[in-house]
Formats: sequence, structure tokens, C-alpha cells
Amino acid sequence: MQQFKTPLIISLILHVALVAALVGASFLRSNTPEVLKVTLNAPSPEETPEEIVSAVAVDQNEVNKRIEDMRKQEEAKKRAEQERIRELERRAAQAKRDSAAEAERIKKLEQQRKAKEQERKKAEAEANKAREQQRKEREKAKQAQLEKEKAEKAAKAAAEKRRKEEEAAKKAEEERKRKEAEAARKAEEARQKAIAEQMMQEQLAAEQAARAKARQQQVMSEVDKYTALIKSRIQQNLLIDESYRGKECRLNIKLAFNGLVTSVNSLGGDRQMCDAAVRAVRRVDTLPVSKERDVYEELKNINLTVRPEF
Repeated sequence: MQQFKTPLIISLILHVALVAALVGASFLRSNTPEVLKVTLNAPSPEETPEEIVSAVAVDQNEVNKRIEDMRKQEEAKKRAEQERIRELERRAAQAKRDSAAEAERIKKLEQQRKAKEQERKKAEAEANKAREQQRKEREKAKQAQLEKEKAEKAAKAAAEKRRKEEEAAKKAEEERKRKEAEAARKAEEARQKAIAEQMMQEQLAAEQAARAKARQQQVMSEVDKYTALIKSRIQQNLLIDESYRGKECRLNIKLAFNGLVTSVNSLGGDRQMCDAAVRAVRRVDTLPVSKERDVYEELKNINLTVRPEF
């Protein structure tokens, strides 16, 4: 606004000064026509009256002509002055119009400037808004990119985790199958081994049973033999009477490993026969026994029946 005020003020001052100069000049000029002073030549002494009259007449015509010329000149000057004044007034009016036009132009320029300023501000505001929108869009795009990268990273991590889990599950399944196969193989081996062992045990048991049976038979044979020897030894020491005929006594005899009788008891039978049988055992003191352990085990606590032999 200030850039338009200074030229406008200067223009107004110049126009006012021009109008004042024109008006002052018109007042300073006098409107009274100047009196033309004419000095007639004095008649020469040599001139005649007719010549004098003629000269005066000529001079008067000249004067009138001069006066007319001066009047015309004065009128011309007046017209020129008036024309000049009108021109000045026209110029002043034109200057006023120019000033008004200039003011209007300046006003329009100011309005245009304000409009442009408003447009500039509006454009700047819109540009700022657009920049802000662009910034927001960039931030949004950046955030979206970050979210995308985050999602991709999470998806990648999830895929990696799933891959590892699947791989671990696969390995676990393979390990389970391997262990199951190993367990089945071991179970089969154990079953086969158990079958083999069972068969071996059964075979051994059968062999042992056969050996045991054979040994038992042998032992029983030995037991029968030693039982017969023990009975024979008791019979050798038994004091009998005809009254014992047909009678018997059951005895329980306990023997040490060397055949020493540790105890003898009657288990039932004829009392007199039992007393005689007990006395016969005690009289013997030692009885024949086998040195073989299993045979001795059958003899160390033996029950037998004693009958007198006639």
C-alpha cells in the first residue's frame, strides 16, 4: 500500500501547483487596454497647411491602423490567453481526471494486489494444506510401509516358526517312528529272545527235570538203599520177643551229616515194640548215611516202620 501512496501524493501536489500558477497569472494581467501614445510630428516651417492637413490625415490613418492592429493583437493575446487558460484548465481537469484515474488505477491495483495477496495467501494456504496433506499421505504411506514391513516380518517369522515347528514335528514324527520301529525291533528281538530263552528255559527245565527226575530216582534209589541199611542196622540191634510177632512201630529219626542219631521218637504202633525199636536205635548211636547232600537231605529226618524179623 505504501508503494502506491507516495506517487499519488506527488502527482496531486504537481497538479495543484499548476492550477494555482495559471490562476495567478490570469489575475495579474490587467484587463484595461493599454493607451497607445502617439506623438505627431510637428509641422515643419517649410510645410504648407495643405501638406500639414494631409500629413495629419495620413498619420491619423496610420494611428487608427496601429490602434486596430494593437486591438487585434490584444484580442489575439486575450484569445491566446483564454485559450492558454482553457488549455491549463483542460490540463488541470485532465490532470484531475488522470489523478482520479491514477487513484482508481492505484485503487484497482491495490484491490488487485489485495486480491492477489488473498489469492497468494489462499494459494499458500492451499499449498500448505496440500503439503500437509502430502506430508500426512507420506506419513500414512510410511506408516503403511512400516506396517507392511512389520507384517511381512511377522509373516516371515511366523513362516519360519511354522517351518521350524513343521521340521521339528517332522523330526519328532521321524524320531517317534524310529523309536517305535526301534522299540518294535527291540520288542521283537526281546520277544524272539524271550521265546528263545523260554525255549531254552523250557529245554533246560526239561533237561533239569529229566536230570532231576533221574537224580530223584537215583536219590530215591540211594534213599531206599540207605533206608534199607538203616533198617538192617536197627534190626541188628533190636531185641525181639515172640510176643512182637506181627507187631510194628513207626519211628522218626533225625540224623547228623555223619549219621549220628540226634533224636528218635515213636510215631505210633505197639508200645512194647516201639520201646524195643527206640532202644535199638539208641544202641546203634550212628546210622549209615550218604555223603551226597541231596541224598542226606532225604535221610536227615526220616520216618520208617520197624517190624521184627524172625
